[in-house]
Amino acid sequence: MQSQNAKNIRNLAIVAHIDHGKTTLIDSIFRAAQTFAAHTQVAERVMDNNPLERERGITIRSKPCTVEWKGYLINIIDTPGHADFSGEVERILSTVDSVILIVDANEGPMPQTRYVLQHALSIGMKPLVFINKVDREGADPTRALNQTFDLFFELGASDEQADFPVLYGSGLNGWAVKDLSDTRRDNMDDLFQAIIDYVPAPDVDPSKPFLMQVSTLAWNEYVGRIGCGKILQGSIKKGGAFTRVSTKWNSTDHTGDDWEITGKENAKVAQLWVTRGLERVEVDEVSAGDIVWLTGPNEIDIGDTFCAEEISDNPLKPLAIEEPTVSMFFLVNSGPFAGREGQAVTLRQLKARLQREMHVNVSLRMEDLGRPDGVKVSGRGELQLGILIEEMRREGMEFCVSKPEVIIEYINGVKCEPYELVTIDVPEEYQGIVFEKMTKRKGKIINIDNPDRGLLRIEIEIPTRGLIGYRGEFLTDTRGLGIMSNCFSGYKEWAGDLITRNRGSLVSVDTGEATAYQLENLQSRGVLFISPLEQVYNGMIIGENSRPGDIPCNPTKKKQQTNHRSATKELTTKLDVPRRMPLEKAMEWIETDELVEVTPQSVRLRKAILDEMERRKAQRRQPQEETKS
Repeated sequence: MQSQNAKNIRNLAIVAHIDHGKTTLIDSIFRAAQTFAAHTQVAERVMDNNPLERERGITIRSKPCTVEWKGYLINIIDTPGHADFSGEVERILSTVDSVILIVDANEGPMPQTRYVLQHALSIGMKPLVFINKVDREGADPTRALNQTFDLFFELGASDEQADFPVLYGSGLNGWAVKDLSDTRRDNMDDLFQAIIDYVPAPDVDPSKPFLMQVSTLAWNEYVGRIGCGKILQGSIKKGGAFTRVSTKWNSTDHTGDDWEITGKENAKVAQLWVTRGLERVEVDEVSAGDIVWLTGPNEIDIGDTFCAEEISDNPLKPLAIEEPTVSMFFLVNSGPFAGREGQAVTLRQLKARLQREMHVNVSLRMEDLGRPDGVKVSGRGELQLGILIEEMRREGMEFCVSKPEVIIEYINGVKCEPYELVTIDVPEEYQGIVFEKMTKRKGKIINIDNPDRGLLRIEIEIPTRGLIGYRGEFLTDTRGLGIMSNCFSGYKEWAGDLITRNRGSLVSVDTGEATAYQLENLQSRGVLFISPLEQVYNGMIIGENSRPGDIPCNPTKKKQQTNHRSATKELTTKLDVPRRMPLEKAMEWIETDELVEVTPQSVRLRKAILDEMERRKAQRRQPQEETKS
């Protein structure tokens, strides 16, 4: 397959806040470009090929695809919209020449819209704006466009960047127009034409020596790491020789020229792929302007420069890899039910699985702190770590995880912690409870807007640890009518101690089968997490106490057998529906002395120290150790 003329190539990414319609728009682009044969059955949200992505309706990892239109080859990269995966977007922008910024006609710009747009503008890109869902009830495309203009100027866009082309349409229904007065609602031609007219062709030189930079990684058990990036100049063939140059930043702010070369490796191209439609197609030669996948070097890292040997002394500056803000311990399952529902992994197997994840997910960190039962794993947020845990349990693994904790940094000797910018849309009658809860968690109100839609929009800056465990409360407080989104805003001074959970746990002191007789007695003390006949063990948390402090209890206790019987006594047992704790909710709910036990079939809550007497001894030792320190 011959490489496409660079003048007829367009490389762009689609960026937006979560649920604003990126993946759905790509579905319509595929249909409009007739990428698939007429008889082919294509699933909805075809780019979400991971089962978790389909179930949750979110994009987790960036994925490239290619469509052809009137002789032009358009490489499109679908990017995640959730803040926890924003690092994927940062790196992808180095590969493309422009972005399509999607804005919901109802919601307008949201936190992640600001985040990705800021990065695109900072590197000089001129985005296209697509106002999506204009045919929905309550849509106000004019207001959404005005808010987008304001956001551009707020982020310091140049006059040229602020003079962006605008399209209106519906990604779901597959139409796009330049002007809302246009009555056509049956094709995407205006979008394709805007891409051809406004997205610049790759600024590359095929005559110079080969040069590319790795912006994305993939992993294959047979060939190892696969590097992906755009060829900036020259060309290369399968079997061709090149040099891999490793670089790293010396400063934490990742700006300026404070970086250095850390290594060089001569290698040959083992395999080459380009994307056509959704598939990777193996080719023999690629040239400037192509986005390619390449294997050959023993190791490949994000930001590596692949180049001809004669220019290896002048590599490209390294890419900024996002730093994690939240960490938790992944521990071997030491509970009495280990191995019953899945594979009870050893520490070596746990490390191997996490190491395999870090081959492709460079925003994760794993630290071996010398614990005999586990390692510390850090990421960008609870959702990113929760997705990893869910993937591991679906592979049949059993293990335990601790409560997520924020990563503290000392900047100029000052203790600092990560902060989030939170945007909340909530009915006016619930604003009081939101203000109260956010203030208790050290949140500060930045802005309140009433766009006359029956919802208040509240912008709040809050420490990341203040959000841990709040999402469930928020949905309960607002009766499920509130919408909350957030993105990382930076490190600021430590906000002080805060209390996120003021209720204790109901902790089992026996192992066996829970009985309806005893659960009926216990439900008056709090909210139960289990049902009758479920297996429990000593140290397992079976419910939430209605007051502070833990209560030891025995949910396996049976009714005393006597000769006296009441004809109707057994019929009057009434149990409330238990509160089931899914994985993310369990991670938010637990305290620092508690763990979540994850198996392919169950999510259980337990104390880190199962035996009650040992827990009491540990509690007595803790104040003494703090006094000594």
